[in-house]
Amino acid sequence: MPGEEHVTTEQEASSEVRTKPLRTVKRGPVYQFVLVGLLSLNFGIVFFDRNALNFLMPYVQPDLNLTNTHIGILASALSLTWAIAGLLISAASDKAANRKGFLLVSIVVFSLCSVLSGLATSFLMLLGARLLMGAAEGPINPISQTLVVREVDPRHRGLAMGVMQNFGSNFFGSFVAPVVLVAIAAAWGWRNAFFLAGIPGIVTALLIWKFIDEPPEEPKPEGGPDRLTLKEAFSYKNIVVCSVVSVLLVSYLVITWAFMPLYLTQVKGVDPGVMSWLMGTLGISATIGSFVVAGLSDRIGRKPVLVAIPFLGVILPLGAMFFDGSPWVLAVIFFFGWALNGCFPLFMATVPSETIQSAHVATALALVMATGEVFGGVLSPFFAGVAADLWGLSAPLWIIFGFAIAAGTCATALTETAPIKRAQAQASTTEPTPGL
Repeated sequence: MPGEEHVTTEQEASSEVRTKPLRTVKRGPVYQFVLVGLLSLNFGIVFFDRNALNFLMPYVQPDLNLTNTHIGILASALSLTWAIAGLLISAASDKAANRKGFLLVSIVVFSLCSVLSGLATSFLMLLGARLLMGAAEGPINPISQTLVVREVDPRHRGLAMGVMQNFGSNFFGSFVAPVVLVAIAAAWGWRNAFFLAGIPGIVTALLIWKFIDEPPEEPKPEGGPDRLTLKEAFSYKNIVVCSVVSVLLVSYLVITWAFMPLYLTQVKGVDPGVMSWLMGTLGISATIGSFVVAGLSDRIGRKPVLVAIPFLGVILPLGAMFFDGSPWVLAVIFFFGWALNGCFPLFMATVPSETIQSAHVATALALVMATGEVFGGVLSPFFAGVAADLWGLSAPLWIIFGFAIAAGTCATALTETAPIKRAQAQASTTEPTPGL
């Protein structure tokens, strides 16, 4: 009947892509800009704190007598609690319909955890601080992306979600963090670097509390489930593919952060200051990619971007291992090799949000993220650390080389979800046949 709400059946839940357009509450371009800007800034502070230990590791490792296996465990620990808390708290925010409140609490807690990292005097104390930080930071991305989905015009969804997840996180987490934190550590010690890293989060929490509103809830389909089950989520092929790509590229990301600084300083003999700028190049690359890669997917589709871009990732480990020329040229290699980072919002947020019912977006996003964090972020750095102790620091770089190739290959199984491509496909099927 006209105007009657469609009820999703069990059979329809297994379809490849959600056929009903996601409804959004359009508050106007100014509010949308402020929303995406603040959430991107906040996620940048999240990664500033998350990555701090990686960039400070050349100072922390000798002070706390850490082995490469210890370093892998520390990275794995944060990813584990990040994944578990991300899934549970995001699901709770969907059920409670209070995403802003959950977001604010998480921001305050992770800021305090940075201070705890600076107080650590042993491996176990540092491990405890990283476990708690992961639990606080895990739900921030899926909850933030849910706010973006609800408020931003669908025509610009890919770009908005790309900027939200990648612009701040890479500008602050991958560019500003290595330059600023290494400079602070060199001047005043690594503990003071951790103490200062906790301050910006409190500032962003106040800004979000002041300027971002809780979006109104959409009415749930009559008879629809209150929560998204694992069985239902994984009945969507896109969710399965995105989860596999998440495992591969989160592994690539975490291993690079954990072991590239050590490889550059200990194997290649790069000065820590030069290393910080080389690692900062990754942040510049991903910051630009947040516009270029995500925006490109709005125009040509999600699938071709997710298939092609990961293959660029092979040049980063190959350049680090085999290029012995100017650091400026190596920085260019790092810049283009890190372009795959621009894919993260697509497989972690945009494609899942365009596949699952809107009432369960935060849960679906957290599920893809959690799969990547548990099987990629938890297991891969641990095994990479063991491999580094057994065969040297080049072993983790060969591992990420293989992961980049595997991710691009897996993405070929995706079903296209970009609104512009779906509209074109629908138009082509409804055009009258000439001569009839």
